[in-house]
Amino acid sequence: MTSQTIITADRVIAGTYKRFPIVLTKGSGCVVWDETGKSYIDFVAGIAVCNLGHCHPGVVKALIEQAGTLFHVSNLYYTQPQTELAQLLTDHSFADRVFFCNSGAEANEAAIKLARKYFKDRNEPDRYEILSMNQSFHGRTMATLSATGQEKIRIGFDPILPGFDFVPFDDIDALTRKMTPKICAVMLEPIQGEGGIRQPSPEYLKQVRQLCDQHGALLIFDEIQTGLGRTGKLFAHEHFDVEPDIMTLAKALANGLPMGAMLSRESVAASFTPGAHASTFGGTPLAAATSLAVLKLLIHDGIVAQSQKAGDYFKSRLLWLKNRHDVIVDVRGMGLMLGMALKTDGTGIVAACMEKGFLINCVQGNVLRFVPPLIVTIQEIDALIECLDGLFGGTAGFNQE
Repeated sequence: MTSQTIITADRVIAGTYKRFPIVLTKGSGCVVWDETGKSYIDFVAGIAVCNLGHCHPGVVKALIEQAGTLFHVSNLYYTQPQTELAQLLTDHSFADRVFFCNSGAEANEAAIKLARKYFKDRNEPDRYEILSMNQSFHGRTMATLSATGQEKIRIGFDPILPGFDFVPFDDIDALTRKMTPKICAVMLEPIQGEGGIRQPSPEYLKQVRQLCDQHGALLIFDEIQTGLGRTGKLFAHEHFDVEPDIMTLAKALANGLPMGAMLSRESVAASFTPGAHASTFGGTPLAAATSLAVLKLLIHDGIVAQSQKAGDYFKSRLLWLKNRHDVIVDVRGMGLMLGMALKTDGTGIVAACMEKGFLINCVQGNVLRFVPPLIVTIQEIDALIECLDGLFGGTAGFNQE
């Protein structure tokens, strides 16, 4: 019998999502429950959002305390949680300044605007073009979908905004050929998430940094999915010993509350003068206090190091599966941002896992993506591996023998 919630939702909510037929009602740690009481081990984490798991007591405490103190006053005034959060972010990154907003798309919008204004302020008005990567994903607003290198995201919204072009990911020669005096910035994810968990070669990001320096262009890292401990470092670019001029964050920043941030160096941030950009809800006391608790837990409780250890184990177990099943083409990723490419469509495996009490998802049609909370246990990983081993053995129609 179809849930009344699903019937009502399908009638009154815009049909922009193809939802799974379950109604989730409760979560704790790495487990969520639906309205029938069935439990699921969550390897999606709200799409790499709930890095500390569901209803983490430290996050809940910070949210409740701030909710009883001050929700929102706008950015016409200073507030303590926002200031403390900005200080903590700059103390633990390359950046000097932070702009707060509500989402990853808004953070990337801010980055695009800042890059363009930076060169306008330098009296280079024709320098406004941004290069991003094929298979990238930067958001669904008009500017960020224009910067997204996936045709399926842009279908139906032409004409896209001018000033964006694309090159293959992890191809420094292709990028070099596209660098012209009109390029103001190169924008990329250190590891592509929606693009299929695609990781660059070890020297690529350094080469991009050098190329941007050579041409006087800015380097923007979209760390919306990769950031905040997801890859085993606080920020993914730390694995590659390179720093951007601008970085965007969202997703895990408030562990589920809408929150985004754009970080930048002082010399670049100076172009955001009063009135140049704004966000009514950006960095509200409620969201900022929650984010502050999240960031402190990530930095001081050893959770980032724990995610690296769990990720190494998880990847080794996925490679074990690859050696057992020919349907698996590749295992890739870092930390707890892992992907497993299949020879065939992965949606059947996703559905079968859900039936057996595991939430995973599929990107690019054939890449199973695993982005669990960073607090996932070895036992929870092993349970999923056992499930996948059985499914690849034939119970979901994937028998390769």
